[in-house]
Amino acid sequence: MTTALDRPPEEAAEDTSFARGLRVFLTIADRGEMRADELSTLLETPLSTIYRYLRTLTEFGFVERLEAGYRLGTRLQVLAPGPAVTAEELIRAADPILADLAESTGETAFISRRIGVAAVCLAQHTSDRPLRVVLEPGLPEALHRGSVGRVLLAYAPPEVHDAALDGVADASAVREALALIETDGSAQDEGEAITGATTLAVPVMRADGIVAAVGVAAPNERATRRWQARTRGALRRAATQIEVALG
Repeated sequence: MTTALDRPPEEAAEDTSFARGLRVFLTIADRGEMRADELSTLLETPLSTIYRYLRTLTEFGFVERLEAGYRLGTRLQVLAPGPAVTAEELIRAADPILADLAESTGETAFISRRIGVAAVCLAQHTSDRPLRVVLEPGLPEALHRGSVGRVLLAYAPPEVHDAALDGVADASAVREALALIETDGSAQDEGEAITGATTLAVPVMRADGIVAAVGVAAPNERATRRWQARTRGALRRAATQIEVALG
């Protein structure tokens, strides 16, 4: 998960070109194959702008063009049906809860979901401290590395495990870690996903399966054992609140 662990500039406004392009990507991920004109109407964005975003997403392999429209690129296609919760619904439900979580833990709180064999951060509330963790929403990351990816992978179908761990050198060790995550209901890593930072994560579940992972990341120097214990409790409460908000 690409981050800045330094003294970052203020985040850009939500309505940036990057944010609009991310909405195009997430809409395709949520709804499957879509035509450019459908995206233009749904997102209230000029068709010429939609085509520009689609061209960039296609160049990077995030989406691919079909005869009738666009869909996720092959490497990001969902390998098994998941719970019917869109990224838009997740962001709307999680936003105030992430804000409270960031305030109560003093660190950056965020929510991610699985898209194919990648973990994608959807939204975050950063710490208000000068030295803080800042994520890059919309950037696909490997599922087998770090607490967030592994939480998403632990509760995914077996075929996703196989695809995500294909070619991974320490796949056996990762599978053991996944079993422990299912038992404990949480995961933690120290610098594996974010250099210099400790990240804790728990699943957001519904009756039909996992819908997301909610996490908190802090610079290692502030991630004391007391903070970790307190944050695990806060994360579990936040996950429950998001589940209730989703209905």
